[in-house]
Amino acid sequence: MTAEPQRYFVTGTAGFIGYHLASRLLRDGHAVTGYDGMTTYYDVELKRRRHELLRQFDGFVAHEAMLEDEEALDQALVAARPDVIVHLAAQAGVRYSLEKPRAYVNANLIGTFNLLEQARQRGVQHLLLASTSSVYGANIDLPFAEHHRTAHPLTLYAATKEATEGMAHAYAHLFGIPTTVFRFFTVYGPWGRPDMALFKFTDAALKGLPLDVYNNGLMERDFTYVDDLVEAIMRLVALPPSMSTAGQGSQSRAAPFRVINIGNNQPVGLLSFIEAIEEATGRETLRNYMPMQQGDVLRTWADTSALAELTGYVPTTPVREGVAAFVDWYRGHYHV
Repeated sequence: MTAEPQRYFVTGTAGFIGYHLASRLLRDGHAVTGYDGMTTYYDVELKRRRHELLRQFDGFVAHEAMLEDEEALDQALVAARPDVIVHLAAQAGVRYSLEKPRAYVNANLIGTFNLLEQARQRGVQHLLLASTSSVYGANIDLPFAEHHRTAHPLTLYAATKEATEGMAHAYAHLFGIPTTVFRFFTVYGPWGRPDMALFKFTDAALKGLPLDVYNNGLMERDFTYVDDLVEAIMRLVALPPSMSTAGQGSQSRAAPFRVINIGNNQPVGLLSFIEAIEEATGRETLRNYMPMQQGDVLRTWADTSALAELTGYVPTTPVREGVAAFVDWYRGHYHV
C-alpha cells in the first residue's frame, strides 16, 4: 500500500462508493479533493450529509460541479495538483437508463472524456476508473472473467461503461497514462443508494410494505460489501500498471492498462438476500412477485483470481453480516 501521503482527486465523493473511499483515504492521512455534481437522481440531502462528514477532515476539499463543465473541472484539478485520480462519478442505474438515456451519454461519455483529457495534461501517477459487471451483458460464461467478451451490453448504462473502458485504454496507449479499470459487482453497505435493492427492501420491510421481487426471485447476484471494495481499491492504487506488467486481469500489451473485477466470488440468491434482510430487521416481508425486468440479467459472479494474484486480497464479508451493518445504519440514520 501507499505509505507516503498523496494528493487524490476523487470524482463522486458525495456518492455511496466515493464517500467510503474518500473517508478511508482521509483517515490514512492523504489529501482528497472531491468533485461531485449533486444530481437529483436520488436524495440530494443524503449526498450532502456524506460531504458534511468528509468536511470534518482537514485534508478534504469539495467542488460541486458537473464533469461536463470543462472549465470547472479544469479549475478544480489545477488547485488539487493530484498524484492520483480516482473516477467514480457516473450516471448509475440499469433501469433508469431506460427512462433518461441522455443523462448517461452526458455524464458517462462526455464527463469521462473531459477527465481523460485532464489526466493527459497533468501526467498523474495512476488513473483509476470505475466500471461495472453490467458490461458482461449477455455473456453466459461464469464466473465472469476480465478476458471475457463484453461486446453485447443489454442496457445503455452498460454500453456507456464499456465505452469508457475503451476510451481509457486509448488514452493509456496514446499518452502512457497508467490506468486501472475496476468492474464492480453489486456493491452494498451503510450509506448505500436509495435506488438499490437493499435500501428499497429494508425500507419496505420496516414500513410493512410489499417488496417488488423480479423474476419471482429466481436471480443471483455477487454482492460486494463496500469496505471490502475500498480495501481492494486501496491496494490497486499502489500498483499502477506498466507496459511490462503481465498476468493479472485483462492486461493490455499495447498500454499501461488493466481491467480488474472486484466482487465477492460467491453469488447469493435474491430470496436468500431477502431472508438476510428479514433476519436483520426482525420483520417478515410481504412480497410482490413480478416478471423479469427489461435489461436485467439472471446471474452475476466475479472471477476474482486476478485481484487475488495482484493484491493478495479478495472480498470475504458474508452477506448476512453486511446486510446487518446496513440495517443498523439505516435505523440510526432514519431513526426507525
